[in-house]
Amino acid sequence: MSKTTQLVVIGAGPGGYAAAFLAADLGIEATIIDTEPNPGGVCLYRGCIPSKALLHVAKLLSESKEAKNWGIEFSEPKINLNKLRQWKNDVVEKMTGGVGQLAKLRKINYIQGRATFLNSTALTIQKESGPAEELKFQYCVLATGSRPISLPDLPISENILNSTGALELKDIPKTFLVVGGGYIGLELGTVYTELGSQVTVVEMTASLLPGVDRDLVQVLAKNVEKKFSSVLLNTKVVQMKEAKSGIEVTFESAGKQTRREFEKVLVAIGRKPNTTGLGLENTKVELDPKGFIKVNLQRQTKEPHIYAIGDVAGEPMLAHKASHEGRVAAEAIAGHKVAFEPKAIPAVVFTDPEIAWCGLTEAQAQKENKNVKVAKFPWGASGRATTLDRSEGVTKLILDPETERVLGVGIAGVGAGELIAEGVLAVEMAASATDLKLSIHPHPTLSETMMESAEVFFGQSTHFYRPKKS
Repeated sequence: MSKTTQLVVIGAGPGGYAAAFLAADLGIEATIIDTEPNPGGVCLYRGCIPSKALLHVAKLLSESKEAKNWGIEFSEPKINLNKLRQWKNDVVEKMTGGVGQLAKLRKINYIQGRATFLNSTALTIQKESGPAEELKFQYCVLATGSRPISLPDLPISENILNSTGALELKDIPKTFLVVGGGYIGLELGTVYTELGSQVTVVEMTASLLPGVDRDLVQVLAKNVEKKFSSVLLNTKVVQMKEAKSGIEVTFESAGKQTRREFEKVLVAIGRKPNTTGLGLENTKVELDPKGFIKVNLQRQTKEPHIYAIGDVAGEPMLAHKASHEGRVAAEAIAGHKVAFEPKAIPAVVFTDPEIAWCGLTEAQAQKENKNVKVAKFPWGASGRATTLDRSEGVTKLILDPETERVLGVGIAGVGAGELIAEGVLAVEMAASATDLKLSIHPHPTLSETMMESAEVFFGQSTHFYRPKKS
């Protein structure tokens, strides 16, 4: 191991390896330190990639049941759990191995170990065996990610899982409780319900996906209510304890307590940044009250040569946000004039149907007393959605009523995650409703719903009659 490096990146997730890769492309000597054998981070090893692989399987199982509506019936599927688990693991190995090869091609020094700051210019690195080694650096990018938040006073039990444990897919429990109605809980709940579990979701607020526009959530909620065993809103989990058949859970709602047993429980109530145990106290790096590292537009910390990106640098905790921050940090280190100031960071909930949004949301506009115009196109009027038998969706634009500029986009429906990129481009490029209306979209596609939403703004949608109010 080299005793010095120009740039060290601590953490090899989508933010960390993006930073190191671009730095290397710009001629900077880069070193990555991570506890895994290859780059990838939580996203590739225990998050985005394995969960989407399993959600693909869930979608296939769901469509095989829906096919009877179209005159095609399949026999009950046989699930080979070992083979399914191995396929998911193969996907992870292929992705992480590929990223590892890209690191080698760029001649990046990859160290498997755990890094701690000795001071603001030196690290100590502890590998699995042997004495700790010291590494001095000119620049550092902190990309250590986040970890699941746990409920207080939980019993230690193999039947209480976090997202990592749920993705291991050790078995398919008959009854499965998901604590938390956010995107992680709903995505994993979708997987387990399609694999055969009776899934119950409990959420302490009045709605699933707190903070997301209600009209988008409602599209998903209708499907969730049909597929999940039950959805308990305005309900708290006040206790969990071991029971004969798994875990006994005590719920509280409207002042009343009830008890139920579940074979397995998934706790998915959010994530917190990995900013402890790094030796940050040996530097001038500062944290905010929530434990996130304070950074400027270049992602610099209070130590100008130490940068922080991704989950440790604040919300939203999304892989693609981390990747872009990593690239900004690398360019800043290379001396380029650059800043991280996006107008639209897209978010996608990969449930069935999917929900996606970017830019200003309707809820934000109301909270900030912003005058906006909302133009919606229901997918019941979409030819493509009808051919897919998925007409429950909606596409909406958040527009400035004076300039017609697109300020935000929200989509609920099958494939929303693929469609939202056009919305991101529209917001970032300051496109107007006229720009979207005049952009010819292919027919029949779901992407047409973007164009027709813009037409709704003018009261001129071909397939949805809603005259513009004078």
